[in-house]
Amino acid sequence: MLDKNSNLPSDNKNTDEVRNFFDKFFLHQITFPTNQIDAVVGFFSKRGFDDSAARSTAIVLLNQARLENVNPFKLLDTIKGLTDAQLSQVVTEVLNVYRDRSSALGFKLTTVEETTESRNIRQ
Repeated sequence: MLDKNSNLPSDNKNTDEVRNFFDKFFLHQITFPTNQIDAVVGFFSKRGFDDSAARSTAIVLLNQARLENVNPFKLLDTIKGLTDAQLSQVVTEVLNVYRDRSSALGFKLTTVEETTESRNIRQ
């Protein structure tokens, strides 16, 4: 039987499966000490990240640090000396670990090679 407002069948089985999935989605809580969260969020905020982007990136990096058994403060000391471009590359790589392969983030590295042949090519 078709619903008058939709061309989809009124099958409650699919909606129940979706509802059950999302009811369980937020049950798994991950906690970190507040000093770690504040330090990582503050690091990215000082580097020009928007507040929500700094928080999202901080949680992903803290998760990755926990998985690899790395102290988050040592991680911050390591990436503190990176340029903005290098930091973007590192963050992109870490964020791609948590993304679906079909929606991976990327960056383009431009290499400038001066060769004899390149002087004849018009760009």
